[in-house]
Order: sequence, then structure tokens, then C-alpha cells
Amino acid sequence: MAPQTAAHTTKGTLVAQKKESLLGGFRAFLMRGNVIDLAVAVVIGAAFTNIVNSVVKGIINPVVGAFGTKDLESYASCLKDPCKVVNGEMQGIQIQWGLVLSAVLSFLITAAVVYFLMVLPMARILAKRAAHDKAKEGVAETMEISELEVLKEIRDHLVAQRGPSTGTGTGAGSGSGGSGTHPTS
Repeated sequence: MAPQTAAHTTKGTLVAQKKESLLGGFRAFLMRGNVIDLAVAVVIGAAFTNIVNSVVKGIINPVVGAFGTKDLESYASCLKDPCKVVNGEMQGIQIQWGLVLSAVLSFLITAAVVYFLMVLPMARILAKRAAHDKAKEGVAETMEISELEVLKEIRDHLVAQRGPSTGTGTGAGSGSGGSGTHPTS
């Protein structure tokens, strides 16, 4: 009975460790910034959807209905006659295309607002940032090139001060006293 108890204890420890690691992983997942941002976006999106639906139902549907005979959402066609309400039940098959048109208008308005108020300005900001970063890279490259040019000029000036090379020895020049070393090295 002792081996079974030991195995059961080991198994219980492993299950407890798995639960701890699962809970720890889940806690880390929830604490990531992306999850919080996503939750905020869902809440704001739900509130924004209510605003758009109210605008469509309260303003657009009545305006569209003014050109017809009724509210946009009440437009329907009968697929199978007769489309009558008898004892609270619809007789026939009714297609409510006004509801679909209203939903499409809500979607288009939502998409337009998101595009013009969020996507387009963010794209402009990112384009400006990219142009700024590119300009910074250009300045850094110019500075590197300028620094390289200055170093080349210094080298050329030092070579000119040393005088012409005789081509013998280590290239130390004729004024070194024959020791083969440069005074600055």
C-alpha cells in the first residue's frame, strides 16, 4: 500500500504544480498590456456601436422612410402569400429587407467613422514618424560620411607633413634618423 500512496502523492504534487503553472501563465496573460487594451477597445466599441445604432434608428431610418411610406426597418416583402398576422402569428414567409438595409447603413457609418477618425489620422502620424526616423538616419549617415572625410583629410595632411616616402624600410620616411620608427608611434 505504501508504493501506491507514494505514487498518488507524486501525482498529486504534479497536478498541483500544473495548476500553479497554469494559473501563473493565465495571470501573466491577463497582465500583459495587450489584453487590457483589447478589453478597453471592446467596451469602447460596444458604446460606440450603441451611438451609431441610435443615429441610424433615430435619424437615418426616418429620413429614408420619409421618401417612402414607413420607417426603414419596417420594409418587408412577402415570399409566400399571404403575409398577415393572424392571432399573433405571421402567416406566410416574410423577408425583412429593411432590417438588413438598416444594419448595412450602421456598418457603413461605423466603418466610415473608424476610418476617418482613427485609421487615417494614425496612418498620417505613422507616416510622419517614419519620415522623421528616415531623416534621422540620413543625418546619421551624413555625420558618418563627414567624420570619415575629416579623418581622410587628417591622414592626408599628416602624410604631407611627413614628406615623400622613399619606398625603403618600414615607410617611416627619410627624416626619422634611420631608426625605422615614427616619433608619434
